[in-house]
Amino acid sequence: MFGLPGGWELLVVLGIVLLLFGNRLPSVMRSLGQSITEFKKGAKEAEQEPEKIDDQEAKA
Repeated sequence: MFGLPGGWELLVVLGIVLLLFGNRLPSVMRSLGQSITEFKKGAKEAEQEPEKIDDQEAKA
């Protein structure tokens, strides 16, 4: 009965979303970018943590 939305339906929905949330979209994207950057920093630190522990054990 109901199928997947086609191209025109998706464009209409995207237009409505942009009209409703367009003014908040830049701040949402900025915070998303900052959180991705923080996640990458945390992952890099977690990757380096075992190396620091190994270095400290070798010195002891």
